[in-house]
Amino acid sequence: MFRQVGKDFIEKSRRWLTWQHVRVLRAIQNCRTAALGGHKDRCAQCGHHAISFNSCRNRHCLKCQTNARDQWLAARASEVLPVPYFHVVFTVPQELAAIGLQNKGFFYELLLRISADTMLEVAANPDHLGAQIGFLSVLHTWGHDLLHHPHVHCVVPAGGLSEDHSQWKRTSSPRFFLNVDVLSRVFRGKFKHALKEAFQRHQISLHGQLSHLADPKHFARLIQSLYRQKWVVYAKPPFGGPEHVLHYLARLHPSHCH
Repeated sequence: MFRQVGKDFIEKSRRWLTWQHVRVLRAIQNCRTAALGGHKDRCAQCGHHAISFNSCRNRHCLKCQTNARDQWLAARASEVLPVPYFHVVFTVPQELAAIGLQNKGFFYELLLRISADTMLEVAANPDHLGAQIGFLSVLHTWGHDLLHHPHVHCVVPAGGLSEDHSQWKRTSSPRFFLNVDVLSRVFRGKFKHALKEAFQRHQISLHGQLSHLADPKHFARLIQSLYRQKWVVYAKPPFGGPEHVLHYLARLHPSHCH
């Protein structure tokens, strides 16, 4: 597709395409073609020689990421425990997603860290589970509509270790993980506190359509408005088991995993 219409697409989309977009399109277009050169492969057993074109190795290229995805899946599958699992998702309001788009590295690290801290804190509370849990977190930065939508998927065992690590404490029901309303409130509080601290330390860049938020009064007003919103956190048992969720998450090989 890129080879047939890529050039026309780039010419018609100059208004919004960045150089990074063009570089990705050209990398995928030239992947494993003579444009990137080639190398000679030799069979160690029979001595047969073959010429192979080079790969682009761009992280957006599906051909190049297949091996990396399969290796990631194999490593994660070996870590799965013989217990039920839950699929937990943390999202942020769209107003914050816009800030995240201008502060990708900081914002995405914060989203992974705060979602993890939230589950660890709530699970450790004796009123909920009273256990130390482990889980896998994967950051996705876009949704099914290919629009910017940062959210974190977590694959979580239905239980954890007691404080002294002497026993496995199961969740109250194989159909229920932790109270999602509690998770939502704790996640919201932690995230807003972290954002306020980052703003005070000048760790957040705000420009273009968000330049007005550089004013402390406007930023404080935004933070205050987030108190009136319910942040979305949901948890459900993964259909088909944890392996199914891993394959779902790896459809686009994750670039940020904890």
